[in-house]
Amino acid sequence: MTRIRKASAYLIVAAFALAAGVIFQLETRHRAASESAPAPTSVQLSSVNLPDLTGRAQALDQWRGRVLVVNFWATWCAPCRKEVPELIHAQSEWGQRGLQIVGIAIDEVENVKPYAADMGINYPVLIGGPEGLELARGAGDSLAVLPFTVVVDRSGKAVSTQLGGVDRKKLAALIEPLL
Repeated sequence: MTRIRKASAYLIVAAFALAAGVIFQLETRHRAASESAPAPTSVQLSSVNLPDLTGRAQALDQWRGRVLVVNFWATWCAPCRKEVPELIHAQSEWGQRGLQIVGIAIDEVENVKPYAADMGINYPVLIGGPEGLELARGAGDSLAVLPFTVVVDRSGKAVSTQLGGVDRKKLAALIEPLL
């Protein structure tokens, strides 16, 4: 019986240690995802050229002169789905003042097209597919977190990045000084 109790005690301690490690890791990722990251350095977003929902290639450079919010997202990502209405609202509210939101879906067009239509997305959506994660990583998403947002000023310079979702208040703080 003593061996069984010892083994049980070791298993309980190991389970608690594992749980503590998992909780610590999740908390670290959550904290990192909720903080703004430095502006991207290794990828020039102006050189990005991706297909839209109709398959036509679109260059991000076509929106130079506007404040550009590039949002990496996916239909299977719950925080992304929560953020989309905020982006729709931001495009409606600030579009006439020079804002252009562009979504880059880390997804397949057959998943994105009906979702975009159902949500009434009012900004361009480009298809990055699985390779879009590498693009996001190069733009500053070192943790491969979705959603991931890059704000680009009117001159084409990336001025901030945001790991994790953004709400209306955070969007306003990022965008309004640039409009």
